[in-house]
Amino acid sequence: MKAKKNSWISWSKDEVRLLKKLFPKGRAREVANQTGRPLTAVRQKAYSIGLKARESRQWSEDEVRLLRKLHPSETFQSIADRLGRTESVVGHKARCIGLSKAEPPVPWSAEEKSLLKKIYVNNDATDVANRLGRPVNAVRAKAYMLGLRRPNQPAAWSKKELNVLKRGYPRRTAQAIAGQIGRPIPAVRTKIFRLGLKKRGR
Repeated sequence: MKAKKNSWISWSKDEVRLLKKLFPKGRAREVANQTGRPLTAVRQKAYSIGLKARESRQWSEDEVRLLRKLHPSETFQSIADRLGRTESVVGHKARCIGLSKAEPPVPWSAEEKSLLKKIYVNNDATDVANRLGRPVNAVRAKAYMLGLRRPNQPAAWSKKELNVLKRGYPRRTAQAIAGQIGRPIPAVRTKIFRLGLKKRGR
């Protein structure tokens, strides 16, 4: 394996050619290994030149059979490398066919967190996820943990607001509570639903 390069070093024509050949097949990690670049840099370069992993193609019976066979002993990433698919797609397919694997989440690198802080606020979460090569829900969760919020994104509910809602909803309407705490009625109704609050019987 080549010594790791800094991600800011320009990509050679041969490296770009390798990226175009392997990345659409879900083999980003292989590109990283062959070029000696960080996986994040590989994904960023692919994003910058408009490459996307082909994740929408149908699964063949042979692929499903191989997934079932390898699932107990191999990681999603190793299976993905063998199938030419991305790790997230393999994991999704495994769940869809009833296979479960308790895998620890891949830690976020300092480089990934730095990039997330720079681009999350002004970009769609799906685009950010594609650029980082991570699931959208993982990107949103990490953004929440880092305190990142878009200008038009509603603020998190405070403890005071939650207490008003929990104490008041059994006897007051969502409209009345919304007026008290200054939030839109739909937002209040959504929070009531998520908290599982119920009206008390008369």
